[in-house]
Amino acid sequence: MEVTHLSSAGHVILPKNSRVARQWKAGQELIAIDMGDGILLKPKNPFPATTLEQVAGCLKYQGTPKKLEEMEVKMSYDIREQSS
Repeated sequence: MEVTHLSSAGHVILPKNSRVARQWKAGQELIAIDMGDGILLKPKNPFPATTLEQVAGCLKYQGTPKKLEEMEVKMSYDIREQSS
């Protein structure tokens, strides 16, 4: 455990070991979450944004592929079942 200090401007220096371990560089945006007895710092965008086209098909589906019409029929049936 390393000790750091809060400056009069509200700045805190994160220990170098912590920054290196998380690969945080100068300018890294962090989210500060109040945990009651402390503050949790998390990277604002740990992963780059993706589109559906980039991730579609990444999960394996076992079974016969469904047609769009089949899915629409099933969803409308499920909606009717839930509303009755």
